[in-house]
Amino acid sequence: MYQSWLIGLVRNRSGRLFGTIGGVALTVAFIACLGAFLQSSAVEMTARSIAQVPVDWQVQLLPEADIAAVEAAIRSAAPATELQQVGYADVPGFEANTGDTVQATGGGMVLGIEPSYLAQFPAQVRRLLGSADGVLMAQQTAANLHVAVGDQVVVHRHQAPDISVTIAGIVDLPNADAIFQAVGVPAGAAPQAPPDNVLLLPMSQWQQVFGPQRASRPDTVWTEFHVKLDHHDFPSDPVAASTRATERGHNFEARVAGAALLANNLAARLEAVREDTLYARLIFLFLGAPGAILAILLTLAVAGAGRDKRRRDQALLRLRGATVGAVLRLAAAEAAVAGAGGAIVGILLGAVAAHFVLGLALLRSEAVALLGTVAGVGVTLALAAILIPAWRDARGSTVAAARRSIGDLREPFWARGYVDSMLLLALAAAFYWRSAANGYQVVLAPEGVAATAVDYTAFLAPILLWTGLALFVMRLVGAGLRRGRPIIAKGLRPIAGRLANVVAATFARQGPRLTVGIGLIALAFAFAASTAIFNATYEAQARVDAELTNGADVTVTGTFAEPASQALDRLSKLPGVLAAELMQHRYAYVGTDLQDLYGIDPMRIASATAMSDAFFGSGAAKAMLADLARTPDGVLVSQETVNDYQLSRGDSIKLRLQNAADHQYHIAPFHIVGVVREFPTAPKDSFLVANAAYIAQQTGSAGSEIVLIRSNGDPARVARAARSATAGLPGLKVSQIGDVVALIGSSLTAVDLAGLTRLQLIFALVMLASSGGLMLALGFADRERSFAVLVALGAKPRQLGAFVWSEAALVVAGGMFFGLLVGALIAYVLVKLLSGVFDPPPEALSLPWGYLVALVVTAAGAALLAATGETMRSRTQVTDKLRGE
Repeated sequence: MYQSWLIGLVRNRSGRLFGTIGGVALTVAFIACLGAFLQSSAVEMTARSIAQVPVDWQVQLLPEADIAAVEAAIRSAAPATELQQVGYADVPGFEANTGDTVQATGGGMVLGIEPSYLAQFPAQVRRLLGSADGVLMAQQTAANLHVAVGDQVVVHRHQAPDISVTIAGIVDLPNADAIFQAVGVPAGAAPQAPPDNVLLLPMSQWQQVFGPQRASRPDTVWTEFHVKLDHHDFPSDPVAASTRATERGHNFEARVAGAALLANNLAARLEAVREDTLYARLIFLFLGAPGAILAILLTLAVAGAGRDKRRRDQALLRLRGATVGAVLRLAAAEAAVAGAGGAIVGILLGAVAAHFVLGLALLRSEAVALLGTVAGVGVTLALAAILIPAWRDARGSTVAAARRSIGDLREPFWARGYVDSMLLLALAAAFYWRSAANGYQVVLAPEGVAATAVDYTAFLAPILLWTGLALFVMRLVGAGLRRGRPIIAKGLRPIAGRLANVVAATFARQGPRLTVGIGLIALAFAFAASTAIFNATYEAQARVDAELTNGADVTVTGTFAEPASQALDRLSKLPGVLAAELMQHRYAYVGTDLQDLYGIDPMRIASATAMSDAFFGSGAAKAMLADLARTPDGVLVSQETVNDYQLSRGDSIKLRLQNAADHQYHIAPFHIVGVVREFPTAPKDSFLVANAAYIAQQTGSAGSEIVLIRSNGDPARVARAARSATAGLPGLKVSQIGDVVALIGSSLTAVDLAGLTRLQLIFALVMLASSGGLMLALGFADRERSFAVLVALGAKPRQLGAFVWSEAALVVAGGMFFGLLVGALIAYVLVKLLSGVFDPPPEALSLPWGYLVALVVTAAGAALLAATGETMRSRTQVTDKLRGE
């Protein structure tokens, strides 16, 4: 019996069966790809975070500790691939005699490292000038003392005579915060910033120099082990990896209690990643959940499109003696075939999409659990779409009622009164205003440590808005079909001609089916449009963020001693360079706080880099820069500095700037003209922006440490040319925006959305085509007998086409109009709620016009195919169709 029934379905109801299989397959494929994205994001986060930790463990030895015993404990607690001793010595300051002047600094730190340290921990020390062997000085300290390679520097020691060393090289310390972190100090008690003045000595020389100081002041000299662990056996899951890193640290601490303190940098980083995986899930909820819901609704609608025929088939079986149980078993067989077939096709389709769109292998052993789950979702969906309606019809209606072509179209009171949609929209507004009022930020970075705090109630706003607007559109369309017959007839007149009134009348009787069709197309348009707009805005702001970090398309950075301005002429003449502008990067004391100071030409800076309104407290970039240009001694002060020192616009402020003549810091008066929140290459916290000409006047140096370049082509090509042009100039570094975009797009606090959004945009087109074409085709197929009656009564092709083309136009145009409006609104809410992702927040939504046009063309093309196919089929096999009931 089951075999005959299924064969009959394939022969006579193939559209219904294969449509359901297609809907299940689309749902399974989409959910499988989203699941693969979540798994891949977590794995990539773990691997990337482990690789980016410069030193996994920093072990500080306590006084009288046995160095050999501590080293043995390290190797016993965890497999170590690299292990180095590093000496730390706190000193009162440094001094240098250059020319006729003597420069001195405040307190500093002298490190002792082995010659192999730079090779084993390459991210810790970056050579700028001179040799990497011998005595090395940090770049900022060399600038403060105005010394170069080969100069003598005096090191003051606590309760010990001064010593003199010769500088062999100038270096940068990219991870100074980590190198000089206070080990074992409670949070909040550690120094807020690393020392400004740093010198590095070979370990043997350091031990000789600071042996006397250790004897007299042991509190100022200590030793650390810097350790790199073997990462090959770490789990790929961030939670498991974080747990293992923490357990290994605890094991070591138990072995050396009272002898050493541990800074477990690896565990701290993985704990941050553990929280960052929440962000990936949040992105799934914001962007993936509507697509998954749409795929499920599409499957239910496709299955429901043949419900009338299925109900009549089942009524016929009951009329011929079949029991309710037998009818339900046949329905279960159909559901099982549709579910299993859809799951298999969906997994294969998902594997292809994951490979080509996400670059992932879905068919692998690690994904067995995921594939089993999504296959179960597909089978369950088919059962819900077919078996549950069959059970309800069999249990709740008579054979005569089931065979009626037209049922009760009266909606319940809560639907007629828009109660459901209004309630959902009210809840969406409440959650949105709650999140907006609290200044909700998804991504947090307290004290420079990447971490994510997720308020899961915030994602309810767009989901509720999406659902509420969908219901509202369906209620509005249903009311319009029932009560707007004259308006609909007038709109259909160009298509239906004199039959417009008749067609409009038939639409009123087909209200539920047409409402579902328009609603699904509107949802598909809304999902596709909101995803596309959000993605376009995200990509645009990622570039703004990258330009903010890098400074411009291409940035050439030098030092105070070797400024990049010396290469301006040759850089501005390179092919592909649209504009090249200078920017000073100096340092100034605000009170006792040393802050970054940027000198610019306010009227020309925007030609080389973007000046967003969001950078400035007033929200008006042009006006703020114009005010700075009109005030020669003007200065823009960061928000944090304004808060810390209780400053206001118009206040006079005295800064201390280093003069090029004597290399001492002297007072220079400034007037505050405004507040700056962000600025190219500037740090996130405290900095200042002033006129370059005034800074040059006050410091006696017109050199600029930075050249900002805007390209009119590929920034990478311009960067390569800039590196060649500056190869003979020591100390100059060239960076380009493409490298920064890749870093930002794959960092811990910014999950790479490129693959996810590309996947969603492709599936959105497929869903839109399915919603438009498949729903229309199945609707037409379900009414083949009605069309056959019209043909038998002598309807001409044009008259029959009036019904088909009018329905296609109504469904597609209505769905497109409402869907694009809803999509734009949802994209706006998404951007507002995810403002913490953007740095700075976008000034306006970016509209991907090409993709939006593709949506319209896809929907229209699918409707065209469905309508054309029906008009061609409607005049064939009329007798069989008349008997089809």
